[in-house]
Amino acid sequence: MSDLYTPSYVPTGEEIAVVDTSKGVIRVQLAGKDAPIHVGNFVELANQGFYDGLKFHRYVPDFVIQGGCPYTRDMSPEEVASGRRGPSGQPGTGGPGHQIKGEWATNPHNEHNDGTLAMARSQAPDSAGSQFYFCLGPQPFLDSNYTVFGDTIEGLDVIHNLRAGDVINSITIENQAS
Repeated sequence: MSDLYTPSYVPTGEEIAVVDTSKGVIRVQLAGKDAPIHVGNFVELANQGFYDGLKFHRYVPDFVIQGGCPYTRDMSPEEVASGRRGPSGQPGTGGPGHQIKGEWATNPHNEHNDGTLAMARSQAPDSAGSQFYFCLGPQPFLDSNYTVFGDTIEGLDVIHNLRAGDVINSITIENQAS
């Protein structure tokens, strides 16, 4: 495995992600003090426009809605929702070209609650990159294996209405350090 990526952005703990979706806007207080690698990585990807136009590719009722796979970029919402393979690969298997270190063991507030924002990964502990999920209800069994890096402060109703194929129009970051 290659070296893990360390973001150059250093979070202040004041950052708020504004996730503009085809179903509405979600505002998330990012946990920059608790999960600085995850927040730094997410802020950098958002600032690069990485998430713009991607689709949510995984919906499991009462569990999670997941997005952030670049393979969904060139697919229609209907193609993503159907679960078919896209021109770049199978949705849910792509990333930004790097991986980051898991922080669930060092995050003192690593609790998967309704509306929590956390980073998806493969079976390898330090394999998160760009894919994230919102919890659809409490998921405490995830606390010891996946890094929470934000909590929804507005738009919980939007999260609960998202389905596979819904579009991430953009993700912008408020209150970021200069």
